[in-house]
Amino acid sequence: MALLSDRQKEELHKSMLEYLHSNNFIEAFHALKEESGIEYTPDPKTKYAGLLEKKWTSVIRLQKKIMDLENRNASLQEELTLAPSRRAASQSDWIPRAPAAHVLTGHRSPITRVAFHPTYSVLASASEDATVKIWDWETGEFERTLKGHTRAVLDVDFDSKGLLLVSCSSDLFIKIWDTQNEWKNTKTFAGHDHSISSVRFVPGDQFIVSASRDRTIRMFDVASTHLVRTITGHLDWVRCVIPSEDGKLLASSSNDQTARIWDASNGEYKMELRGHENVVEVVAFAPIAAYGAIRELAGLPTNDRTKRPGSFVATGARDKTIKLWDTQTGQILKNLPGHDNWVRALAFHPSGKYLLSASDDKTIRVWELQTGRCMKTVDAHGHFVTSLAWGRQLVSAGRTTNGTGGVPDPSKSGDAEKLVNVIATGSVDQTVKVWLP
Repeated sequence: MALLSDRQKEELHKSMLEYLHSNNFIEAFHALKEESGIEYTPDPKTKYAGLLEKKWTSVIRLQKKIMDLENRNASLQEELTLAPSRRAASQSDWIPRAPAAHVLTGHRSPITRVAFHPTYSVLASASEDATVKIWDWETGEFERTLKGHTRAVLDVDFDSKGLLLVSCSSDLFIKIWDTQNEWKNTKTFAGHDHSISSVRFVPGDQFIVSASRDRTIRMFDVASTHLVRTITGHLDWVRCVIPSEDGKLLASSSNDQTARIWDASNGEYKMELRGHENVVEVVAFAPIAAYGAIRELAGLPTNDRTKRPGSFVATGARDKTIKLWDTQTGQILKNLPGHDNWVRALAFHPSGKYLLSASDDKTIRVWELQTGRCMKTVDAHGHFVTSLAWGRQLVSAGRTTNGTGGVPDPSKSGDAEKLVNVIATGSVDQTVKVWLP
């Protein structure tokens, strides 16, 4: 800091003397006068009266101005990185930021799930109002309402080509809708004895897998609607079931506070993931692109180059935590605490660098997998955030990806260009939000 000149020192001392005298600090006034050797007679009419307070408040104002400018600078820098010329470079690492590009309104009850069409800019949303609504996520326009269920629709999923949409409901039915034929309800599956919480197409699209409050997981043949397999083992309501990217494994989560791994081909129980202290709401398989970051985070040997789908999963629970697991050993690799309420939805970033979560604390959080730290919190909705999905896209060899299942490995040729940067969230506030670069 620059040294004060004699004139500045004298001005400062006289201002301090005036301040001390005006506030009746007489002993301090005389002590400063004596030590500084300055002759000064207090006078409220001099320029020194109130000078100290003026300088002090102007410093605070300047500090506030500086902070405002720094914040403005940071937001401009962020805008710059998203400018069209820079967008291509930043595209692969894109993460959502407020505000959302579109707020989709029309449902009359909380949103339970959102799902992206694999090739078109079509988004499906399921709601407790017993309907599924179809939207164009690029324009934010509403397209149609699918009616047929008589109670809350709890999950929706497109097949790999986007020809069919599957939905499940508290009315004990699973329905298939033909996207090529005016979205007609072409098949209805009965078979569960209680609310059906989750339904997914198994890779290959020959089967669907569902989970229910009747404590079972069931597989159905899409063509014949026949029940192929009933998987039992959970001790309470099964909240979520998803297949691995190659369709060989299933992961499920339950009110019994566990997640489980199953062999999809025969329903055989393979591993129990125990560690949460409340209902496990959601489970998501990590994409192969994330394996390197997860191994580094967990301190696992880097010489292990396994690219087997289904090696790691993430779970989110009502104990407000997210956990990363090794599905081979059943070990917890990392706890990700930070949310202030139930964790309801998870989606891995296509690059494999991040994990996104949605919670009843009304936020989306972005976790850096390499370090396990929460690097961004987005205030997403005015009420609980119940669902989160990453845009889907077809990848080479006819495999599909979605926000919670397998996501393409950008290291493989041809996949990097096909990343779709769009996120949708659904909430108890009855809105769906679309987040775009």
